[in-house]
Amino acid sequence: MSLIESICKNIYPLDTRFMEQAQARQDRLIKPQGSLGKLEDISIQLAGIYGSKYFDTTKKIVLSFACDHGVYEEGVAPNNQNITLLQSMNFPKKINGVGTISKFVGSDVQLIDVGINCDEPIEGVIDCKIRKSTSNMAKGPAMTRQEAIRAIEIGIEMSEKYIQEDYKVIGIGEMGIANTTPSAAIISVIAGCDPQEVTGMGAGLKKELLQHKAQVIRTAIEINQPNPTDGIDILQKVGGFEIGSMAGVILGCSANRVPVVLDGFISYAAALIAVNINPRCKDYMIASHYSAEPGAKKALELLGLDPFLKMDMRLGEGSGAALAFNMIEAANYVYKNMLTFDEVDMGM
Repeated sequence: MSLIESICKNIYPLDTRFMEQAQARQDRLIKPQGSLGKLEDISIQLAGIYGSKYFDTTKKIVLSFACDHGVYEEGVAPNNQNITLLQSMNFPKKINGVGTISKFVGSDVQLIDVGINCDEPIEGVIDCKIRKSTSNMAKGPAMTRQEAIRAIEIGIEMSEKYIQEDYKVIGIGEMGIANTTPSAAIISVIAGCDPQEVTGMGAGLKKELLQHKAQVIRTAIEINQPNPTDGIDILQKVGGFEIGSMAGVILGCSANRVPVVLDGFISYAAALIAVNINPRCKDYMIASHYSAEPGAKKALELLGLDPFLKMDMRLGEGSGAALAFNMIEAANYVYKNMLTFDEVDMGM
């Protein structure tokens, strides 16, 4: 049995017994029922994930994955590809976006290299390189099926490594110039829509080049004919190694009853791959924020998720997931520490 098959056999529905207990406590807290909105929803979901009425959410980490993309040569990104390498060097120093936010919220960050276009190892970055960059999906499959499987397996292995180190909440992020192109392709395939509907500027592509980017995606889909019902086939044909690894983290967290916090647009694509492989993993996801990418709405509708932050962010890296950690901690703190009507004489 493969690692993916094995992990999927261990993904179970949320524990409704503890969700009912959490709901009952929320209903007795000294406030109108439902008045804390999504803060209440988060605590109830967490009770179902952890299988416990009370739980600890203090030890948190963002697992980010870095990869370059062969489709870069089609002119779909405004920045030089070597920025993937240069920015990856900043993750261990915590001086980039996700790093500084993580320092503020008390979270750890770990970057994993699954396909940076370089030979040298990067200090502080875990080397799981599948190969240097995916292939150009506009000319053929982005990777082999075995490479797609390996990308997912790396994510599963990384999630289990940090769960064994007692991390209670895991966020996902990425680094890779041109990775909004495969992300839009994945969403387009699964949604059955034209790429133009879900293609955005990414890291700053000029508006006049958006049609070109959409056409590149359209060509890639036409050439490769990914099967919309086979998540691994979609990943192989038009995906990225880092997208596969984030999908693997989602599957790994779900099987180990640990919440996984999505970041933005690229993580939505990874989530769609994970749900395509095992729909039950959706229950273990917490969507952090609405990405500013135009395809975000479509992807979130497909996932049935409603993020609790709207910050017009499109940085990636895991920055939105890290920012959401404080909201998750706040939800848990209120849930545990607000008194109930039974504990306070309020005549109710």
